[in-house]
Amino acid sequence: MTMVIRKSSSRAMTCLFLSQLLPPTLSHHNHSFSIYKSCRSLSKTPSDFLGSIWCPTVCAARTIRSFSSKFSESSTTARMQNSESISYLTQREAAEVDEILMGPLGFSVDQLMELAGLSVATSIAEVYKPSEYSRVLAICGPGNNGGDGLVAARHLHHFGYKPSVCYPKRTQKPLYNGLVTQLESLSVPFLSVEDLPVDLSEDFDILVDAMFGFSFHGSPRPPFDDLIQKLVQLCNFAQNHQKSTVIVSVDIPSGWHVEEGDVSGEGVKPDMLVSLTAPKLCAKKFTGPHHFLGGRFVPPSIADKFKLHLPPYPGTSMCVRIGKPLQIDISALRQNYISPELLEEQVAADPIDQFRKWFDEALTAGLREPNAMALSTVGKDGKPSSRIVLLKGVDKDGFVWYTNYESQKAHELSENPQASLLFYWDGLNRQVRVEGSVQKVPDEESEQYFHSRPRGSQIGAIASKQSTIIPGRHILHQTYKELEEKYSDGSLIPKPKHWGGYRLKPQLFEFWQGQQSRLHDRLQYIPQEIDRKLVWKIVRLAP
Repeated sequence: MTMVIRKSSSRAMTCLFLSQLLPPTLSHHNHSFSIYKSCRSLSKTPSDFLGSIWCPTVCAARTIRSFSSKFSESSTTARMQNSESISYLTQREAAEVDEILMGPLGFSVDQLMELAGLSVATSIAEVYKPSEYSRVLAICGPGNNGGDGLVAARHLHHFGYKPSVCYPKRTQKPLYNGLVTQLESLSVPFLSVEDLPVDLSEDFDILVDAMFGFSFHGSPRPPFDDLIQKLVQLCNFAQNHQKSTVIVSVDIPSGWHVEEGDVSGEGVKPDMLVSLTAPKLCAKKFTGPHHFLGGRFVPPSIADKFKLHLPPYPGTSMCVRIGKPLQIDISALRQNYISPELLEEQVAADPIDQFRKWFDEALTAGLREPNAMALSTVGKDGKPSSRIVLLKGVDKDGFVWYTNYESQKAHELSENPQASLLFYWDGLNRQVRVEGSVQKVPDEESEQYFHSRPRGSQIGAIASKQSTIIPGRHILHQTYKELEEKYSDGSLIPKPKHWGGYRLKPQLFEFWQGQQSRLHDRLQYIPQEIDRKLVWKIVRLAP
């Protein structure tokens, strides 16, 4: 049967600093302001702020991060090395943005903290795959930056990582207690400072620095001063020994001055910085390879007021890479695949059945266009060419795709009706290679498939003289529009004679499964005739 492939970190500020920022009118806009007033008497000097009394609920006003794709000039804007104009906020500007959003614009603390933590988690997932960096330790402070870390740990768990949390100075507020309960329900371990190894790189691949954010003043007090030193020592050790453990800082590297950066030059040197709202001034001093902007929820009024210059977020992503272009040593790019073994006794005797099994698993895994395949052809000149086409059917007779019979690949197949197909399913560390002879499918089969396509695709097949030189894209649009008008009455669109399908009849299969240390599995199916019957012999090839 044919298978048809139809932070702001501890955005906690001293209440003294808040009193200098909040306009009196905000007391009528948000419940947070009344809490701010009740907390004010509890605050001490900035140097006593940590390790004493925190005001996290008010400070949650610091959790707003902004997004804008508008570009205009600003005193806090600097030219990045990638030629994009990016805004940098001072400490006061960042606090003011948060106060406005948490006041008259109606954002809630937990709403923003959730989005911030998700931004951090997605930024990590963009760079560090759980197959190689699964062991994560989130070191969380008692303020909103710590809350971001707790949320990020939860999302990382759902992304397939194995997070642990060090949360030594817990904030006894319902929001934070709820975050702890959520992690405990997922069996995410909480480690005390005493439980941590001397060398954090022994037990963890990623360290999330969620201790302090842009609102923090003064010097860190125990146990955070020692935790920061552990990160500093790890940075120094990594530089000397090329250890793989990486540090991800949330909004502000802990211990840095919000505007001046790592003043002493001996502070934490994160591998990744996830800025929230807009990068703070200290981000100019960040020299690590990965700088992301997270969160995308500031309204145009805030973007206009602060003249924010921020890049647009791609698609539905919660993060966008900013800063200098990533410098990559191509020779060092490699993946150490972790996959189940592909054993001869476990695969199907018929390669078509084995292909269907793997294809179904690619569909189940949600891989994008699992029917995409590289088609390689060779003309009479002996020069190979490849391109991606889409598989549209597979059965015992072979693999089917459709194209223009006047294209380059069609000309090459007319000269040499032998081709190869290659499927690559990155998410499963799998490849399938198929070689065989090619012939056109019956015209009635092409006709049936052509009319199953959307009308736009049918018109596109007629409008495009595939592989021919055209003076510009406007020619395609003009021809398409004319055809669209011609068939606007809904009448049947005739299949062009120069369009149809091909079927590759397999003569060889190879199933490839990526493994660690490049010891990949390669099982090849070779056809043999026994007693006038076709059977497939399975052999293993060295990787």
